[in-house]
Amino acid sequence: MNKGQLVEFIADKVGSTKADAERMLEAFMEAVTETLKKEDSVALTGFGAFSISHRKARTARNPKTGAEVKVPATKAPKFKAGKKLKEAVK
Repeated sequence: MNKGQLVEFIADKVGSTKADAERMLEAFMEAVTETLKKEDSVALTGFGAFSISHRKARTARNPKTGAEVKVPATKAPKFKAGKKLKEAVK
């Protein structure tokens, strides 16, 4: 399912226009993004939780040359599925 299909699904489910559904989806994505930027998490009971994963700096090896490369510490978004979502897809 892509964004357009999701917008159409939401519009049909709540009985609104596609434009309204797209604004709702955009607002949701913006809320999650802004919350994660502040290094906070977003928990949707039963569905899952969005959070930030901190990855430590490490030394890696370039597979082509064999040279060691320092990889800096990074932050990445993470999603952990909730119990109801896990059970629904079994």
